[in-house]
Amino acid sequence: MKVKNSIKSLRNRHRDCRVVRRRGRLYVINKTNRRFKARQG
Repeated sequence: MKVKNSIKSLRNRHRDCRVVRRRGRLYVINKTNRRFKARQG
């Protein structure tokens, strides 16, 4: 999982990426290609 300042660039890596808020943190998750994970905050 990458920890990044900008989530918007990571969301565009794959068309199935979703931005999700969990416990005050922003996560990028991808159900079909699980390597595209990121966290902000």
